[in-house]
Amino acid sequence: MTEGFGKSINMVNKHMRRLILYLILFKAFPLYAQDSTTVTRWDLQQCLDYAKQNNITLNSLRLNARSAEQDQLLSRSAVLPNLSASLSPTLTHVKSTGNGDFVPSFNTSASSSVTLYNGGYLKNDIKQKDLLAKVAGLDLLASENDITLQITQAYLNILLAKENIVYVRDVVATSEAQLKQEQYFYDAGSVARKDLVQIQAQLANDKYTLVTAQNTHRQNILTLKQLLQLPTDTVFEVVEPDTLMATSLSPLREVQQYALANRPEVKSSELSVQSAQLELQKVRAGYLPTLTAGAGIGSSFGANTYYSYLKQLDNNFYQQIGVTLSVPIFSRRANKVNEEKSKLEVGQAQLTLQNTRTVLSQEIEQAYINVENAQSQYDAAVEQLRYTQESYRIANEQLKIGAANTVEVLQQKNLYVQALQSYIQAKYSSALYIRIYDFYRGIPVKL
Repeated sequence: MTEGFGKSINMVNKHMRRLILYLILFKAFPLYAQDSTTVTRWDLQQCLDYAKQNNITLNSLRLNARSAEQDQLLSRSAVLPNLSASLSPTLTHVKSTGNGDFVPSFNTSASSSVTLYNGGYLKNDIKQKDLLAKVAGLDLLASENDITLQITQAYLNILLAKENIVYVRDVVATSEAQLKQEQYFYDAGSVARKDLVQIQAQLANDKYTLVTAQNTHRQNILTLKQLLQLPTDTVFEVVEPDTLMATSLSPLREVQQYALANRPEVKSSELSVQSAQLELQKVRAGYLPTLTAGAGIGSSFGANTYYSYLKQLDNNFYQQIGVTLSVPIFSRRANKVNEEKSKLEVGQAQLTLQNTRTVLSQEIEQAYINVENAQSQYDAAVEQLRYTQESYRIANEQLKIGAANTVEVLQQKNLYVQALQSYIQAKYSSALYIRIYDFYRGIPVKL
């Protein structure tokens, strides 16, 4: 008995050592103890913030903006004088007393130059680079707006699919209850087999609809993950908002005027026109003379002379200053062709601006129409759902007491399911379109 008791004690100690080791490992490596299938749940604002920080397209545009800023700095520095220095050691082969020797010598110099006049090229180039830096920033904002609307639509599609799954599950549960009841009637000999088979077929169809809704939900989640560029193995879900109530509809003309005055794509096109006009002025500077001032100092030292190093540097030291005037006389039509091409670029930029304004106005008008249609469809869908739901309920009650046949019940059910799907679709379409329309008038997207 003592031996058995000793074995029990050893067994307990063994388990205790394992437990202590496990706790130590858990303390040292807590990540390994976490559930790898933890669901990430984000609301719409978190999705938008993440996309703005991590989207590859947006980050690429940020790099373009930084590149434009560097071009801007380079352009501003072009009006400053430059400075360069050189040291040129050489070996010269000479003959002395019949023997050839290599004699070293050194030349040192420093020079600087500055452009005094070039027809306004540098001044216009600075203005142009400033505009291009602003254009790069506006292009980034326009792309952020596009990503915002895409993510909002994908987010609402997920909510639509989730709600659709809930309703379809209720439909499947109702069909299962009907089948159970119909099976009871069939076993009692109250209904024919064809009625039972019809209910079975309807249940199979409802289950198929549920699987389709679940697949749609997974596909919509994948679409949002792709927009966010999350890893494919991320378990991702969205937060359902408390309400989808939308704001009132603003007048179309008011929204169009605001968008045309404030949207980044319009401002970018306007600045692109100004940039093209500055490019034309830069090209016209090719007809005008260029005046440049320059200065330089230098000295030399030769090892084959009798003077000392410092004496040679002093004797050979020189200073110079001067100006250079360059006058274009004949450029083989290069200036003329460049001017005409620049004029064409100005015209192209103006057409792009006109098209941007036209397309934006049309998009806003389409968004306005979408909102009106979606709200009207939603109101009609609510009323249709209420009536078909009541009709379906009555048909089910009649089926229980034998006052309605299976065909009539299935017809009412199909009408109810169609009305239900129309209601869900209209609900989320209205929520999406009103937010797109409000976004054009500067209201941030929120759920």
